[in-house]
Amino acid sequence: MKLRKLEELFFKILIRASVLLVIFPLLSIISIVLLKGGKVLISDPKILITTPGPKYLLGGKGGFVHAILGSLYLVIPATLIASVIGLGIAVFLQPDYSTPKISELIRMILDILWGIPSIVYGVFVLTILIFIQGKGCLFAGIPALTLLELPIITRYIDEALIAVPVELKNATYSIGANKFETLLMVSKYALSGIVAGILIGMGRGIGDAASIIFTSGTSNTIPKGLFDSVTALPIIIFQQASSCYPSVREHAYAAAFILVVIVGILNLTSRFLTKHFSKYIPKGK
Repeated sequence: MKLRKLEELFFKILIRASVLLVIFPLLSIISIVLLKGGKVLISDPKILITTPGPKYLLGGKGGFVHAILGSLYLVIPATLIASVIGLGIAVFLQPDYSTPKISELIRMILDILWGIPSIVYGVFVLTILIFIQGKGCLFAGIPALTLLELPIITRYIDEALIAVPVELKNATYSIGANKFETLLMVSKYALSGIVAGILIGMGRGIGDAASIIFTSGTSNTIPKGLFDSVTALPIIIFQQASSCYPSVREHAYAAAFILVVIVGILNLTSRFLTKHFSKYIPKGK
């Protein structure tokens, strides 16, 4: 009896220690970024709406609005493309469209792609750029981010479709619906999971630097076209933090503040939409 109580106590302590091990560093990082970044933004809010001057990284004047817009220019089209392709793949993985063996093989490939370091996608697109003698630009950065987001979004949509009760599909088929009409009904039921997956993939994409550092170029201006160089928040944070000038390094906290806020908004939006759409899903008895 004593041994069982000791085992129970040991696992309780282990579980709580594991939670603290994750939460404490996470809260510490977010707190430091928000406090230091918020202080910089309050003292000099113009850095949010100005582009960098010619010697910005050497302690010159300017801000990083080009990086904020650059991140949005990169991640929004990449997320749209990855969502459309991911939805098609996820539908194909369902029993109505594919065999179990092929579905499992594709899922395994997607899981491997999900685990691949993002810099590999950057190097892959860079290799193509070198082959066609192209240069880093917005048009090259978008596919690198799309490749990064694609397995994440696809697997989330796939799991959302799998979670739909078989009884719903059978009931839809029983009233004479075809595969496409059944797919629309299933997608409506899985909408909360699909939206959550897309926003989580978008959050992963906007915070990544390795996949675009070789492909999007580095620019101090706002891109005016698809073939202009562009920079993003993760890249400018790296450049600012590497500067020898304390004033520039402080701007890295401000840029990180903006990035954390964007990712936080995406996560909160994901949770809100999941909860909102869940209201329309019939509950089982």
